Amino acid sequence: MISRLFITLTLSLMWADAQAADLPGIPLFIDEMVEKHQFKRDELVHVFQRAEHRPDVIAAISAPATIKPWVEYRASFINASRIDGGVAFWKQYAPFLERAEQQYGVPREIIIAVIGVETLYGRRPGKHRALDALTTLAFDYPRRAPFFRNELAHLLLLAREQDFDLLETRSSYAGALGIPQFMPSSYRKYAIDFNGNGKVNILLEPEDAIGSVANYLKQYGWKAGEPVAQLAVLGNEAFPVTGDKPLGLAGWAEAGVTPLVKPQGETPPAWLLDFTVENGKEYWLSYNNFRVITLYNNSNFYAMSVYQLAQALRSAYIATP
Repeated sequence: MISRLFITLTLSLMWADAQAADLPGIPLFIDEMVEKHQFKRDELVHVFQRAEHRPDVIAAISAPATIKPWVEYRASFINASRIDGGVAFWKQYAPFLERAEQQYGVPREIIIAVIGVETLYGRRPGKHRALDALTTLAFDYPRRAPFFRNELAHLLLLAREQDFDLLETRSSYAGALGIPQFMPSSYRKYAIDFNGNGKVNILLEPEDAIGSVANYLKQYGWKAGEPVAQLAVLGNEAFPVTGDKPLGLAGWAEAGVTPLVKPQGETPPAWLLDFTVENGKEYWLSYNNFRVITLYNNSNFYAMSVYQLAQALRSAYIATP
């Protein structure tokens, strides 16, 4: 039975100025998808005849990353718009957030903050067509071609499983999808039907996005009840920031590093991080759960933004009548 996806792809469509069909590697990729996943060859040919080669995607992923100072980066995410939007999201989906926290052990404010940082609570899911972005990167970005070929394969499998239209599905320039910005492989592995309607849809359903983010973090090692990060003070400002070796609080105390607020109960080993702020540096002890957030996006700035937005959301939600 031919899915709606491929019926749509065979309907009349204006040809794009930059076709992707002739990119080297596509015929072999089609052969692999036919052999490994039993796709129909003519359907895949139609798919790639309609895929667009996007130089702007290559430019976006190839350009040297412009690293904003922490103060500017933080201001992009810890602001009134995201806090107000997050509180509204919390109120609207409170029962699902509570259930996700109970089921997966991830605090609801962390779930909301991830979605808030990623897509402003679903309002900015991406402007690129996922088919175009991943086809371009799979066959015209040699440095990471194997990764994006795999993600393109997962996108086609996902579209077949979920019966959604590749010509309408938007993503980031790297092919991340939906409200929580999952790559297609993560969508297939970690996304869940959290609203019980019989379909996994993180493209349009915030309830599924909530459960899926919680499931993702749990599967990557989130520990319920453990801290994420704590502001610290240094007895010796010249003390080097650690790399991959965590220490217990006793070890840090010997080195002159102590949490600003004494933690309750037993605390796991921590890594020391520094962030440049207006009047110098802030030092933070970061724990396993902080590192789990970096597995969502490999950036300490990202993880700290999620954590601080989560703290701001909780304070604002509590203060809301």
